[in-house]
Amino acid sequence: MKYCSRCLQPDTRPNTVFSPEGICPACTYFEALQHVDWQERFEILQDLLSKHPRKKGQFHDCIIGVSGGKDSTRQALFLRDKMGINPLLVSLSYPPEQVTERGVCNLSNLIELGFDVVVSAPAPKTWKTLKQEGFRKFTNSFRSTEMALFASVPQIAIKYGIKLILWGENPGLQLGDMKTLGRTGYDGNSLRYMNTLSSGLDWMLECGFSKSELVSYVYPGTAEFEKHDLQIVYLGWFLGDWSLVNNAAYSCGTGLEIRTDGVVKTGDLYGVTALDEDFTPVNQLIKYYKFGFGRVTDYVNEEIRLGRISRNEGIRLVEKYDDAKDEKYIKDYCDYLAIPVGDFWAKVITSTNKALFSIEADGSIRRKFTVGVGL
Repeated sequence: MKYCSRCLQPDTRPNTVFSPEGICPACTYFEALQHVDWQERFEILQDLLSKHPRKKGQFHDCIIGVSGGKDSTRQALFLRDKMGINPLLVSLSYPPEQVTERGVCNLSNLIELGFDVVVSAPAPKTWKTLKQEGFRKFTNSFRSTEMALFASVPQIAIKYGIKLILWGENPGLQLGDMKTLGRTGYDGNSLRYMNTLSSGLDWMLECGFSKSELVSYVYPGTAEFEKHDLQIVYLGWFLGDWSLVNNAAYSCGTGLEIRTDGVVKTGDLYGVTALDEDFTPVNQLIKYYKFGFGRVTDYVNEEIRLGRISRNEGIRLVEKYDDAKDEKYIKDYCDYLAIPVGDFWAKVITSTNKALFSIEADGSIRRKFTVGVGL
């Protein structure tokens, strides 16, 4: 395990390759941003939008996948109020046992701001069974739900005959998932190669579901994208001030409701991520034990690059909060999956990266690596 020499990105992040100088892809990208002509990028965006006019009889120019959170709220308002186009918003609905009241309020806020929203709601029983099986097989109950999340947007685009899809950040450039890089910095048609989507449906079929029961989880293939002339564009590539904190600050001014539960429970330094449900902090904890980094690492990396905190201050925050956990959230998560809390921890321990962590006699998990240094 090695760390980026500039931020606290470890090389354990899937599909990440450091430069010979030990710099992560996200820091390399950030350095390049300092020399970008943002007016030129704005003009590229204008040109892109003009090349995807709505069809006769249509009312929407593009589609945005939304949760009602910070990124999707900013995207929707920017495209409508700055670019003068009318986006159709697509939201994947969580079942009642998972969605938070906060999440419902934030999605309602987008509707109250004047947007049309189409909600895709997969069958709750199938959803729950797949989450249970995902945890049992991979210690990742989010594998199936992320597939449904990403699949819902191009599926609706095809049904409505809308060719242009807008996502927020480019995971290849801004997070370092190099397999998702497209032909340009804004081309998102390689999103299908991200770690979760590329895993396919085979494991779901092995659970006993038919293909017809898994329609909500099928990401349209390359042939379908070409047939319907679909193009995914990363809007974040065009915005010089696109960042986790900036998007949250902007969206809070337009009615976004954020978390108040605190970083010690969620690992969320500012309370602005995963607002629509409370299982994500548990999944972030599991990710930490698998790869040696959690939500706080993502936060501080951005803050270090922006010069708002030092690398040493980032180390302090990561050491203190990256393994944040809350017993209530874990209990709620276990209740939903219908497993005892003890079985949850037993499964987590089997999936913990033993090269990065040691399991103590009392069952606790201890970090072996030094944050900022590695192993």
